Amino acid sequence: MKKNSIIFLVVLFTFLSCSKDDNGSTPVLPTITTNSISDIAFTTAISGGNITNDGGATVTSRGICWSTSPNPTVTNTTSGNGDGVGIFNSSLNGLIENTTYYVRAFAVNSAGTAYGNELSFTTNETMYFPPNDGSSTWTTKSIADLGWNQSSVQPLLDYLDLKHTKSFIILVNGRIVMENYFNGHTATTLWQWNSAGKTLTSTITGIAQQEGLININNKVSDYLGTGWTSAPLAKENLILCKNLLSMNSGLDDTLGDDVSPSNLQYIADAGSRWAYHNVYVKLQDVVEQASGQTWNAYFNAKLRNKIGMSTNGLWYNATGANFGLRLYYSNTRSMARFGLLALNKGKWNSDVIINEAYLNQASNTSQSINQAYGYLWWLNGKTSYHLPQTQLQFNGSLIATGPSDMFMALGKDDQKIYVIPSKKMVVIRMGEAADSSNLALSNFDETLWTKISALYQ
Repeated sequence: MKKNSIIFLVVLFTFLSCSKDDNGSTPVLPTITTNSISDIAFTTAISGGNITNDGGATVTSRGICWSTSPNPTVTNTTSGNGDGVGIFNSSLNGLIENTTYYVRAFAVNSAGTAYGNELSFTTNETMYFPPNDGSSTWTTKSIADLGWNQSSVQPLLDYLDLKHTKSFIILVNGRIVMENYFNGHTATTLWQWNSAGKTLTSTITGIAQQEGLININNKVSDYLGTGWTSAPLAKENLILCKNLLSMNSGLDDTLGDDVSPSNLQYIADAGSRWAYHNVYVKLQDVVEQASGQTWNAYFNAKLRNKIGMSTNGLWYNATGANFGLRLYYSNTRSMARFGLLALNKGKWNSDVIINEAYLNQASNTSQSINQAYGYLWWLNGKTSYHLPQTQLQFNGSLIATGPSDMFMALGKDDQKIYVIPSKKMVVIRMGEAADSSNLALSNFDETLWTKISALYQ
């Protein structure tokens, strides 16, 4: 019996010795936190962890575990990141796009496996482009899928209907979230873009430049010859194509839309005065001269057909008192396609329609006078702005209720293309004037964006 007691004590002593660290204390689980998720892409992301205490025993394994269900463990997908304490980073690979994942850092020592705090993220969703075959196919995404507020949908639709809207579309990542038609308007009905179509001219000008046909830093008279205005020759030669894009030609904006030479009169040196002026349309003549094609032919081949805009869209050349105006008519989805092209930085699928560098210039401040104007695009979120038919400067953002990174094609009687990169969103509104006849911007925008933002806030 005495001998057995001695053996038992030896075994117990050995067990206790093995369950303690070198200092004689019993190990516990390590202390670990999960690092924030970064570089989220379609199928990859980066996280990591920070082991601040090894628990009294060597950390033999560490990494990240993740799953589409909460509380992932090392039995789920993991990354191995060596051993020891301290900060480590980890790549999460093989993810599925547009999927929510739950992530925890882990650390293993002789006491077991410790887990950090749980984080979650959603992988990016690829941009969708509807087919160019003229079909009605267009992938949709529901309000519920986005986690938006269904209760905010009807107040928005009621407001649109009240304000004489013909059609309204919201795209997110190219997918239709809302598409509504009012007052007898249909998906195939044509409607005028009015000045929202200026952005079509801006885009075609950029395409002609990338093809080496023109240079926007050249004089307009290099393409049209001298005498295209009634300004003195020295003053006319100051006007660059870029000035027409930026609305700072220096020509008199009070003489109406007629762009015949007698109506294009000098008032200030090019670049020194911003004024909303129909003279921009002379860029269409520049493209015609440089390409040797009609404006319609070049536009259709280089833009309309390549992004699947409806083939029954057309340019209308006004006559009479409105001589010089060229308005584009299309269905609403064609307008949405163009907005999607702008959202995707000039690419349609993998095809570069207009280079990103030019589009970035077009959608940022183009001159020093009106911060809220690019190359025929309006810009939100600036500290000041000018409006058509006035030389006054107004402080603040164009649409205070709208996203600050939004850039816009705005036309008379509230034709709208809103492009919001941060939300991967395009919003289209076509119709009659919301309140009364107006130019590019009205109070309608402020209230409309209050109701749109209620969807996702």
